[in-house]
Amino acid sequence: MSEKFPLTGISSVAMHTNGHKNAEDAHLTPIFATSTFTFDTAEDGMNRFAGADKTRVYSRWGNPTFTAAEETIAALEAFGLKDTDGKPLQLKALLHASGQAAMTTLFLSNLKSGDAILSHYSLYGGTQELMTKVLAATGIEAIIVDMRDLNKVEEALHQYPNIKMVHIETPANPTIQCIDIEAVTKIAKAKALIVSVDNTFATPYLQQPFKYGVDYVFHSTTKFLNGHGTAIGGILIGRDLEKMKTNVWKWHVLLGGNSNPFDAFLLAQGVKTLELRMERHCANAQQVAEYLEKHPAIAKVNFTGLKSHPDFSVSAKQMRLPGAVMSYELKGGLDAGKKFINQLQMCVRAISLGTVDTLVSHPASMSHFGIPREERIKYGITDGLIRMSVGIENIDDILNDLEQALR
Repeated sequence: MSEKFPLTGISSVAMHTNGHKNAEDAHLTPIFATSTFTFDTAEDGMNRFAGADKTRVYSRWGNPTFTAAEETIAALEAFGLKDTDGKPLQLKALLHASGQAAMTTLFLSNLKSGDAILSHYSLYGGTQELMTKVLAATGIEAIIVDMRDLNKVEEALHQYPNIKMVHIETPANPTIQCIDIEAVTKIAKAKALIVSVDNTFATPYLQQPFKYGVDYVFHSTTKFLNGHGTAIGGILIGRDLEKMKTNVWKWHVLLGGNSNPFDAFLLAQGVKTLELRMERHCANAQQVAEYLEKHPAIAKVNFTGLKSHPDFSVSAKQMRLPGAVMSYELKGGLDAGKKFINQLQMCVRAISLGTVDTLVSHPASMSHFGIPREERIKYGITDGLIRMSVGIENIDDILNDLEQALR
């Protein structure tokens, strides 16, 4: 989009960042279903190999359909933000085949054997296992503390001088804990550490971590950015443009975690309705949380839109709205939780989240199955915990389904 016509709204950015820039003048970015690209001359090939733009060489390296999604999501994360010179913030994004692939690129391009990464309790199960199994096998140590307590962050950084990166997931999966991005980043940057944020649950519509000086933002695009559950994907967005185009890009292509043109196309289309979807998701979630908190069958509701949540104020500080994912504990534990899930008629029994329909899962037997029970319990992921990603259905139908299942 031309600088002469700056876009002032998130939906406009989502729809028009990439514009209609393609050789075929197509309204929508085409699906460039090709593994490789041709060169007019040997010199043309040399220039493309030597240049910074690798989108028209080989689709493991880049692809115009990937670029459409990458530029749009980078623009959403940078929307309204300025760099240190007061100019519009510029970011670089790399689209991956999955969130796990993007997370792997993030860690391995920034850490080496002997380094440590500091993170917190109640992480997505895949992230937890990546840290404790894959990174550990390469000699990278994972230090886990309650990062909501800033004193514990300071203590960990003092105790482990080999910490090179601080990784935050907020809101966290599935207990919906929130970490103060600004406060933790300030502590980390005083020691010149790298800071990354998993922004999957919030999306750039609800939360912009780059506002607080972080280095990287990560998303599982499978979730709210795609919004329809049609494709797996992950994206890594970085502030250091040169590093993203060189070192990080090199790790990305050598690890082989590239996306594919069809999934990138679905993502680029899905993200166009992000603002509309998130407004409805969040409005429904607030009503569901308030209903569940008062229900006699519910022991506890984890949702930062409720004043009873310990991280209510942190969420309100850094998020536009509290989000659309919650978890709750049924009185009666595991048996009650299983019975409740089995009774649902409209809400969908499935893992994942962020689709337009309401998804309900049981973390202990699904997303966190690979985490030892004692670890799960320590992180607040109890046997009877239910996670719910509230969809955009009519709210009365969601509430009626919950009521009959709880009955």
